[in-house]
Amino acid sequence: MARAGYAAEMGTRPQTIAYALNDSPVGQLAWNLEWFVDYDPTTTKQTPIDTDAILTNVTIFWLTQTAGSAARIYLEAGEAWGERPDPSPVPTGVANFQGDGPIRALVERSNNVTHWTEYDRGGHFASLQAPDLLVDDVRTFFRGLRVVS
Repeated sequence: MARAGYAAEMGTRPQTIAYALNDSPVGQLAWNLEWFVDYDPTTTKQTPIDTDAILTNVTIFWLTQTAGSAARIYLEAGEAWGERPDPSPVPTGVANFQGDGPIRALVERSNNVTHWTEYDRGGHFASLQAPDLLVDDVRTFFRGLRVVS
């Protein structure tokens, strides 16, 4: 629940936080940096994120003013919470990195899970923390879907 405030704000008022984050590069940095600092490997055992990668990530959000659109997923997911979607026949791959914890039984309720990988390094920001593992996992998943004609 330590990070529930982010979900509560973005899940109920994504546009409100977007105005603040788009207006101030310092605000955007503070909002994002807290997440990156929260994922300190000394407390979470996650892979650290390079400072330049953090600054690049925050700069892209601020220059493109996409804080609002990035936050909308919380609102949209919240609106659908409790609904049980029809199972999808589409093959689904899950890469579960250290620090995140999707519950397989819940994922499988509405997804056709054909690929599931657990990693002992990386974290919530896998593309920044373990890009090698993420790219390899995506390639492995899609390699299994290739149709040979």
